[in-house]
Amino acid sequence: MLQVLTGVFITLVRDSMTVLALLIFLFYTNWRLTLVVAVILPVIGFLMSRINRRLRSLNREHQNLTNEAAYVVEEAAGGYKVVKLHGGEAYESRRFNAMTNRLRGYAMRMAVAGGLNQPVTQFLAALALSVILAIAMVQAQANQTTVGGFTGFVMAMLLLISPLKHLTDVNQPMQRGLTAAEFIFGLIDTPIEPQDGGKHIDRARGDLRFEHVTFRYGPDGRAALDSIDLHVKAGEIVALVGPSGSGKTTLVNLLPRFFEPTSGRIVLDGDALADLSLQDLRRQIAFVSQDVVLFNDTIAANVAYGARDASEIDMARVRRALEAAYLTDVVDNLPDGVDTNIGDNGSKLSGGQRQRLAIARAVYKDAPILILDEATSALDSESERQVQAALEALMQGRTTLVIAHRLSTIENADRIVVLEHGQIVEAGTHRELLDRDGLYAGLHRIQFATQ
Repeated sequence: MLQVLTGVFITLVRDSMTVLALLIFLFYTNWRLTLVVAVILPVIGFLMSRINRRLRSLNREHQNLTNEAAYVVEEAAGGYKVVKLHGGEAYESRRFNAMTNRLRGYAMRMAVAGGLNQPVTQFLAALALSVILAIAMVQAQANQTTVGGFTGFVMAMLLLISPLKHLTDVNQPMQRGLTAAEFIFGLIDTPIEPQDGGKHIDRARGDLRFEHVTFRYGPDGRAALDSIDLHVKAGEIVALVGPSGSGKTTLVNLLPRFFEPTSGRIVLDGDALADLSLQDLRRQIAFVSQDVVLFNDTIAANVAYGARDASEIDMARVRRALEAAYLTDVVDNLPDGVDTNIGDNGSKLSGGQRQRLAIARAVYKDAPILILDEATSALDSESERQVQAALEALMQGRTTLVIAHRLSTIENADRIVVLEHGQIVEAGTHRELLDRDGLYAGLHRIQFATQ
C-alpha cells in the first residue's frame, strides 16, 4: 500500500510539472493555438471532477459494505455453535451471498467509472488536436505561422498525451486512497475520553451521590435513567433490582465514566466525578460482570491485570486472590500453575473457572468501590456457595453496587433499590420491600414460585 501511494505521489508531481512546462512552451510558441487548448482543458477538468465525485462516492459505499461483510463473517464464525445447533448455515450463506453480490455490483460500477477517465481524456485530447490542426492550416495559409513553429507545437501537443494518460491512470487508486484516508482520519479525529478532571485521589472512602442524574442514548433517545437521586454511603452494600431495561447497567456504567450523564452529576467523597483524574477514579473501582473478559496470557497476568510487566506482579497477593475465589485447587493441578496460559478469553478454562478468575482479579485490585453484575451467574451450586462467601468477605468495608436478577443473592444487602423505566420506584431492605408488597415483592413471588 505504501509503495502504491508513493508511486501515485511521484506520478502526480512529475507529470503535473511536465504538463505545466509543456503548456508554457505551447503558449510561448503560438498563443492563439494555446487558447484552444485552454478551452479544452477546463472541459476535461470538469468531466474528471464529475467522474471523481462518482468514484469517491462508490469507493465510500464499497468500503462500508466491505466492513459489513467482515462483520457478517465475524458473527457467523464467533457464533458457530448457535449457527450449527439451529441449522443456520443456509441463512448465514444467504446473508453472505447477498453482501458479496452488493459488493460485486459496487465493484463493477467502480470499474466503469474508473474506466471512463482514460477514454474521455484521450477523446477530448484528440478533439483538441483536430481543432488545432484545422486552425493551424488556416494560419499557415495566412502566413501567421511557420512550418517549424507548427511542427514544434504539434510535437509538444503529442508530448502532452503521455503525462495526461499517466495522471488519469493514477486517478482510481488515488480516489481509493482518499476514501480510505477519510475513514482513517475520521477515526483519528474521534474525540477521546474527557480528561477534564485534574484532582488526584489516592484511595477514596467510597461515599457516592447521584444528583438528578439523567442519561439518554443519543439526543432523541428515551431516557435510560430519569432524574436519579441516590446516596450510597461509604461501605454500604446496595443492590440494584428491576426488570430488564430498567437502567441498572447504565447506572453503574456512569461511575467509571464509560458514559457521561446527559444532565445531573455524580459525586464521590464530595467531589464531582468530572473534577477527578480519570485514571485515579478508575483505580478506585473493581468490576465483575457476567460477561467475563479474560486475556490470552497467564493466570497470574490476568489476576494482576494492569501491572506493567511480570516483575510488578505480587505473587503472594495473586495466591491470596486465587484462594478467595476458590481457585487454588484448580491452579495447583495445572502443569505450569499460575504461569499457565489460559488461551483466548480463557478458552482453556470452564465457564465457572473463568467467572472465578474474574472475581480473583477484583480481589487483587483491592479497590474501595466494587461493582458486581451477576458475578455468580455462571457458577454451579457448590461454586456459587463458596464464591458468595468470598464475595461477602470482599464486600466488607467497601462500597458495593450489586446488579442482581436472582433475588436470593441480595437478601442481606444493606439496601435494595428497585428501578423501573429508568426511575427509582422503591428502596429499602429485603424485609421492608416485601412488606410493602410493591414491584420487588411481585418479582420475588414470581421468582420463588418457579423454583
